[in-house]
Amino acid sequence: MSFKDWTKKNEGLWQFILFNLLSNISTITRFACTWVGTAALAGLTTDFHFLIFNYPSSGGGLGAFVTFLVAEVAAQVVNFFVQMKLVFKSDAALAQSGPKYALLAVLIVVVNLVLPGYVQDFCINTLGMASGLAATVASVVNTLLAVVVSFPLLKFWIAPSEGKAE
Repeated sequence: MSFKDWTKKNEGLWQFILFNLLSNISTITRFACTWVGTAALAGLTTDFHFLIFNYPSSGGGLGAFVTFLVAEVAAQVVNFFVQMKLVFKSDAALAQSGPKYALLAVLIVVVNLVLPGYVQDFCINTLGMASGLAATVASVVNTLLAVVVSFPLLKFWIAPSEGKAE
């Protein structure tokens, strides 16, 4: 059986593999924007506090927040097109799929900002883990949750394919 035959026979599994592999393109985008933003906005260190966001001047302040925001938006835009066109080969209309993806991206970012503190607290205070291991567990939980939620939502709700796109 050729690789092409295998990918057709195992389309869902192949999409899941591609989904995870190609997500790294958005990760690279996020890192690049973070590095550029950190250097470009290094002098913008005014304390910034808004809702769940807390960026004291000692941590980069407003410049760090703007860098985070720009990097996250750029990464999500890249990820949207990579997943939609390369993974799912979706022919869904951008006007319908774009707002759905934006909602998913905001949900995932907020959960990724809020959840780690709770997971780390549970790991340290309930399970007796060291803080470094607890931080790693929190990162793994965040990543797994994002994949478990976003893969099926992208495949079936945001970027479904009618088979027209090749």
